[in-house]
Amino acid sequence: MCLFVGDDWAEQHHDVELMDASGRRPAKARLPEGVAGMTKLHAMVAGQVGQDVEAADVEVLVGIETDRGPWVQALLAAGYTVLAVSPLQAARYRERLSVSGAKSDAADAHMLADMVCTDSHQLRPVAGDSPEAEAIKVVTRAHKTLIWERTRHAQRLRHALRDYFPAALQAFEDLAAADALELPAKAPDPVSAAKLTIGQITAALKRARRRGVAGKAIAIQAALRTEQLGQPAAVTAAYAAAIGSAAAVLTVLGEQIKALHGQVEDHFGRHPAAEIVLSQPGLGAVLGARVLAEFGDAEGRYVSATACKNYAGTSPITRASGKKKVVLARYVHNDRLIDALDSQVFTALQASPGARAYYDRLRAREVCHHAALRQVANRLVGILHGCLKTRTLYDEATTWSHHTK
Repeated sequence: MCLFVGDDWAEQHHDVELMDASGRRPAKARLPEGVAGMTKLHAMVAGQVGQDVEAADVEVLVGIETDRGPWVQALLAAGYTVLAVSPLQAARYRERLSVSGAKSDAADAHMLADMVCTDSHQLRPVAGDSPEAEAIKVVTRAHKTLIWERTRHAQRLRHALRDYFPAALQAFEDLAAADALELPAKAPDPVSAAKLTIGQITAALKRARRRGVAGKAIAIQAALRTEQLGQPAAVTAAYAAAIGSAAAVLTVLGEQIKALHGQVEDHFGRHPAAEIVLSQPGLGAVLGARVLAEFGDAEGRYVSATACKNYAGTSPITRASGKKKVVLARYVHNDRLIDALDSQVFTALQASPGARAYYDRLRAREVCHHAALRQVANRLVGILHGCLKTRTLYDEATTWSHHTK
């Protein structure tokens, strides 16, 4: 016997509807988020199948448009089968039930229950990762988010300097570097920057642990003293205040990125699969932690290497109709995972002769650079899946032997 549950979630509540195999809807309710709501949901299920779900030999399938959070974890802990429904899938299925365009939370709960009842075999069950993998995901995502934020703030700083102090862009290549943040904060306008001495610049470069300090100090001073088009004094003062604020934000971001870097390495080093992941070409501690966190470590999450590649977004999709057939890149993917895999590929081309030879053969067949990188990444994902499945370390000769032949 199966009981199907549609759960349309919001921040403060869940609209829930129960449905049996015949399509009958015995119960529906709006439940609050948290323990009280979960208790009421269990009571609703128990009212249909009895107090002991396992003893009643009933499978409870829950359709919900998310695969994370304490609510989903509580559903998994209760023994329910949670089916993660993509919002895109839900939108298309909603059109199947109604063409009027009407939408409500209660109607979405009914749609999800009906979707689970009729198409559960097409949906992806949520496989619970280990607490270690969840911890890695938390710190790696926070670490990567701060890096993205630092890049955004550095770009804002660059645009501001370009508008009133273009000489600073010639003096500093990396605006997120420690010396590039210290000197503009100390002298945020062209007049004060031109007064910086070699000693002050040298001291900042030494604190940033730069090499070739003497030559760089002279070059920076010369760049800051070049003639340039400026802004009125009032506008320059306003820009200087904004630059000081941006430099302070970037400084804090740099400190926190460094602190989280240590947390990522610490959590990843304690995971049982860390040695296997680190054996892969192009993966270090931080990049390997990101890949492991996004793939997860739940047993049976991916039924095959193809499923793993599809989730990664490295495998192509085919669109065929009649005599027309095109092979396209898969643009629906996990952005964080594909970012990590792209970084892995660039490093793997230098670290792995097999990966480099495979890339060169693709290029010789006139495959474009980006498509060749994507195919190499697709191969590396399959290799990682096989190593994790068999609990074996990466071996260059074994992995690429059939390609070298």
